[in-house]
Amino acid sequence: MVTMTAREFNRDVSAAKRKAASGPVVITDRGEPAYVLLSVEEYRRLGEKGADLVDRLSMNDDFDIEFEPIQVDLKVPEL
Repeated sequence: MVTMTAREFNRDVSAAKRKAASGPVVITDRGEPAYVLLSVEEYRRLGEKGADLVDRLSMNDDFDIEFEPIQVDLKVPEL
């Protein structure tokens, strides 16, 4: 995977687009990964693999989940 700094990206967007044609480009901000530039084909390919958010979060299977919330007694301190 190719990595570019935000400064490099801002200086040469065309280079980032060329690199993204062959794979994801990670754009860092202050040394930390911040963004990923993908070709639209790659973006669509990733979207086809998974279900939408509602399908991912729904629990259609018959799971028997026992849940007992704990009781929390919060008191506001007096000033």
